[in-house]
Amino acid sequence: MGKLWGGRFTKQTNHLVDEYTASIGFDQALAEEDIQGSLAHVTMLGKCGIVPQEDVETIKAGLQTVLEKIRRGDIEFSVADEDIHMNVEKNLIAEIGPVGGKLHTGRSRNDQVATDMHLYLRKRVVELAGMLHELQKSLIGQARDNLDTIIPGYTHLQRAQPILFAHHLMAYVSMFQRDIERLMDSYKRINVLPLGAGALAGTTFPIDRHFVAEQLQFDRVYENSLDAVSDRDFIVEFLSHASIIMMHLSRLSEELVLWSSTEFNFIELDDAFCTGSSIMPQKKNPDVPELVRGKTGRVYGNLMGLLTVLKSLPLAYNKDMQEDKEGMFDTVATLEGALQLFAPMIATMKVNKGRMREAVNQDFSNATDIADFLVGKGLPFRQAHEVIGKTVLYCIQQGKYLLDLTLEEFQQFSPLFDDTIYRVLQPETVVNARNVYGGTATDQVAEAIKRGEVLLSMTEQWLAEHV
Repeated sequence: MGKLWGGRFTKQTNHLVDEYTASIGFDQALAEEDIQGSLAHVTMLGKCGIVPQEDVETIKAGLQTVLEKIRRGDIEFSVADEDIHMNVEKNLIAEIGPVGGKLHTGRSRNDQVATDMHLYLRKRVVELAGMLHELQKSLIGQARDNLDTIIPGYTHLQRAQPILFAHHLMAYVSMFQRDIERLMDSYKRINVLPLGAGALAGTTFPIDRHFVAEQLQFDRVYENSLDAVSDRDFIVEFLSHASIIMMHLSRLSEELVLWSSTEFNFIELDDAFCTGSSIMPQKKNPDVPELVRGKTGRVYGNLMGLLTVLKSLPLAYNKDMQEDKEGMFDTVATLEGALQLFAPMIATMKVNKGRMREAVNQDFSNATDIADFLVGKGLPFRQAHEVIGKTVLYCIQQGKYLLDLTLEEFQQFSPLFDDTIYRVLQPETVVNARNVYGGTATDQVAEAIKRGEVLLSMTEQWLAEHV
């Protein structure tokens, strides 16, 4: 059998053209969505009296048979048939005869492929939101277990002020919450039906697009047929959100790599999420966070690739738009792979509380609190800042830390110092002094964990409604 569109042509397509333009090598991932859309479409054709009901039932049975064969791996897709749509239709006609050709009545591959991608991405954003939710649960679990664990807080990767390790982890819970909310919001723009737009201008058949939308559980239909077949904003938006998620994962990955090093020794990743060296038997390498950090670049590349494809395309459909799929599939696979590993990796992570406390005791991250102490005694902040700068310099020269100084040593820099300075400088005091909403004080972080658990419940409700 020749090509389904071959009537206009007098020559066979060059086999190199077939290979170059075919998308079946990757868009076969849309097989289930393609048949899902076709079942709704042919049901509508029967409802509207466009195709006899007997033929509709024959086509629906044939589509189900083709779907079962695809799931079993019994169908070999053909490059000569270009894409998943033509491959499914060719197999349908082989299964039920010429009546299968009626399936394509009132639609084009242009609105068909757009529908497939909406169906595909709609399902994936829910799955990805669920995976982010699991990661948040792991982070909150570790935060709950480490409400008494103090760690140096950093700016410029220099020790700045002591904070609760739970507070640090909850910062990532907030990041991933924004990611979940972005995915939830994007669902509104993904869940729009393009089918019925035809090639670009609609169709002469009396179809019912809103009926198809109901069948496929779309919230609404595209208002403009040109926009329906040429819109890829929903994929660009997904790739953008995915890039931000990967950026967040990469930042956390970088910290896991640092924290698990001998120099930090703040955490130990479970053996199940690490690998060894082929030559150095003592090594335990944090390959999972390293690879996630590395794969962030490919997701960024997929976003830039599609933006570049779309930047100068006239309306409506152009063959360039075939390039919208591989980056989308790759990004979904990359994100799913990372998130499947991250939640259990965080959940099984061992926290070296003693080493973290040792690090806090051996730095000057409590210096700001001395300045605040002097301000409380009436010294202007700028003068207090200078006093503490000189005090820290003295400590460095003497090989001491602030808590090692005698009261006499303190008082050589300011007579305002008294015995209460030693309580002020204790890490617990420093942490709990920041008792403001969003701060690192134990009570504040405990409340943040409670708020995080409420967000988990809200996400679970959304997921249940959209699965």
